[in-house]
Amino acid sequence: MLHNLREIAPTYYLAAPRSWDNLLTMVQVRMEDSTRLKKALYDHFMQLAITCERLLLDGRQPSAGQRLQRRIGEWLVYGPIKDQLGLTRLSHAFTGGEAIGEDTFVFYRALGVQLRQLYGQTESSAFNAMQEPSEVQLHTVGRPLPGVEVRISDSGEILIRSGSVFQGYHRNEEATKAALEDGWLHTGDAGYLEPDGHLVVLGRSPRWCAPRRASASIPNYIENRLKFSPYVKDVAVLGKGRERLSAIVCIDKEPVGHWAELRGISYMSYADLSQKAEVIELVKAAVQRVNATLPEGLKLRHFVSLHKEFDADDGEITRTRKLRRNVVEERYAPIIDAIYAGRPEVAMKAQIVYETGEVGVTERVLRVVEI
Repeated sequence: MLHNLREIAPTYYLAAPRSWDNLLTMVQVRMEDSTRLKKALYDHFMQLAITCERLLLDGRQPSAGQRLQRRIGEWLVYGPIKDQLGLTRLSHAFTGGEAIGEDTFVFYRALGVQLRQLYGQTESSAFNAMQEPSEVQLHTVGRPLPGVEVRISDSGEILIRSGSVFQGYHRNEEATKAALEDGWLHTGDAGYLEPDGHLVVLGRSPRWCAPRRASASIPNYIENRLKFSPYVKDVAVLGKGRERLSAIVCIDKEPVGHWAELRGISYMSYADLSQKAEVIELVKAAVQRVNATLPEGLKLRHFVSLHKEFDADDGEITRTRKLRRNVVEERYAPIIDAIYAGRPEVAMKAQIVYETGEVGVTERVLRVVEI
């Protein structure tokens, strides 16, 4: 995809957040392997651009000096990066299908890619709401499109009515009745409408996660903050109805493997790499950075570095890398039980479905890390 993206240099590009995350991870990994001068230039000009972009998103203007430096940065840093990614001609950039991390979203806009958020579902013929270029906000997905009615149910679920809503699921009347009621599509997403008409999507309704002694939170928010680290590929935040939050973390093998190679850390496989003491500390540092931005009741207290990636073939994520939380919680129940029982480690067997259709089993002793 990266090769094709650079060759084509599209003017319109719609991708799931994980695709944007992957591009960002590639940039971060390459910069880690770059010269000291290039790293210094990148760090300075990207931090400047991110500061300017946050000012613009807050309705304020950067200073004349900042604007001048940003023009210089376009020549030295932003332009070459966009050229490498194939984003030089991009005039319409969208993300949808899942909540995007705030840091990832701001990074691309700082780079000069006018990334916008949209909200839609297959059941409503794709698009329901979209941000206007002049009305981009970090926490909303824009206003409902013309002909789309949106209201919020008493339980906080987003309901949609429009000519684009489907007639029902094929040969599944029970599911159709659950999804459609008096012409309104039950999206399964929690959210609310701002006074200015902008829609805020909080996440899937079943994903509400409220520790007993903490304010309510959406696990997606914490997961997206963690996935901003180039070393973290997937996360499942745990803790619904419990005293504290914890997480199952899947490392990203390519950047972590590169990081290990530079430090002379040998490994045999993904499972072996994920359990290295140095890698555990690397993940722990990423969790601590996110914890520093969270209120006390929402900080992660434990995590386990999983010995395999979450896989769509195993039913743990969708093809667009949305987490299937109920599958993860059921499959990794022994890990969850060990975390909340206060055990230091857990022996875990996992079934793996290979591309050939063959089924295998891996077994590993995983360490439960306390923060």
